[in-house]
Parts: sequence; C-alpha cells; structure tokens
Amino acid sequence: MVDVVIRRYGPADEQAFFAMLEGEGDDWREYVGPAGRPAYARAMRSSIAYLLLVDGELCGYARCRDDDGFGVYVHDLLVRGPHRGRHLGRALMERVCADAPGQTVYVMSDVDPYYEKLGYARAGSIFVVTPGA
Repeated sequence: MVDVVIRRYGPADEQAFFAMLEGEGDDWREYVGPAGRPAYARAMRSSIAYLLLVDGELCGYARCRDDDGFGVYVHDLLVRGPHRGRHLGRALMERVCADAPGQTVYVMSDVDPYYEKLGYARAGSIFVVTPGA
C-alpha cells in the first residue's frame, strides 16, 4: 500500500523543496538559480503551498494565491516524472479545492493538455478547476 500525504509547506521544508526542484532540470532552473532561489523562497512563504509526499519522499507540490475571496489561483503544479500517471496532480488540485470551499479555483497554465485531460473548463487563458471532474 502506498502512503500519500499532502500537507502545507512550511519554512523547515525549504531545503528539501529546492533539492527536489534542482532535480527537475531546465524547466525549473529560474527558480533554483542564484537570482531566482531567494525570490522563489519568498514566493513560497507568502503563498498557499502544498507538498506531495509518497512513502515519505517529496515528489510534488502546488503553489497558489488567494485573491481575497475572488478565487484561488494555482501558479505552479509539479509531480516528479517517476510519480506521474497516478492521479497525484489531481489529488493536489482536489486538496486546493477542499481548502477553499465556496471559491473558484483557477490554474495559470503552461501545460494546457494536462488540465484539459482532467476535464477543467478553459476560461480565457486560464482553467477553472472542477473537483472530481
């Protein structure tokens, strides 16, 4: 049986979090480089962020912002390659929705086919998340 835990990110997670991102290659380079890391560390601390752990291994995250009751915007979503295809990204999105009852959750996407596959409706250049879609 696989143990999947989704929990909120905290300051003590910073080192493990950036180690995970460093392993993700060029797509995440701007977040982990000398100029980007301090800025992204601040962004993580000021965001609603969730970590995904599978059997204790950090293997994904979601970073969101609450727009003062006008919606929650997911800015970043990552599930590491070896863990993809197991509905873990959907689980992260469902956790965001569960923690924002009554609010619309939007995704700021650069991977549109993934969100289309999940059944989320396009709203202009973003997607509206539908839990359980």
